[in-house]
Amino acid sequence: MIIYRELTIDDIDISIFAYFDRTQNVTKCWRKTNDNWVIQDIAFIDNWSDEEYRAGIDYLKHLIQSAGYVVGGFWNGKLKGFASVEPVIFGTTAKYMNLSNIHISQDMRRQGMGKELFALVKRWAKEHGAEKLYISAHSAVESQSFYQSMGCVEAVEYNKELAEKEPCDCQLECVL
Repeated sequence: MIIYRELTIDDIDISIFAYFDRTQNVTKCWRKTNDNWVIQDIAFIDNWSDEEYRAGIDYLKHLIQSAGYVVGGFWNGKLKGFASVEPVIFGTTAKYMNLSNIHISQDMRRQGMGKELFALVKRWAKEHGAEKLYISAHSAVESQSFYQSMGCVEAVEYNKELAEKEPCDCQLECVL
């Protein structure tokens, strides 16, 4: 049974990730070439180092302290997915909130956890005044397929600061 709950600062430490496998075997990615999106053969294994986990923990603690939202999905008491939204509304033409994380452990992908976490962050963002989620997303075909299934499209307005901070190839938005 999967239980979803908002995480507190006391939940966030390295032990919460003991059963979380971030590994993603990427074989194809979307790239924008001459204003057209094309799939290219780009293969690599994406995972987090210990340093990246520690940085992520610091980020999530800071986000909770600044009134952001962090929600986790637990299977048999073990964290298997999480998502987070920054509380600041931005954008000149849209009221965006940044979906800063959505990650599912490799052993739980394609079982509905991502969809449920996405629905929870959408609801929270809407309740806090946003009209759209902004997503600086991984360009892997599988990642983009997930976002498309959630109704996300290329962002009307690119946030250059987020694009530089989170160097991903695809800037997306999703209406709440």
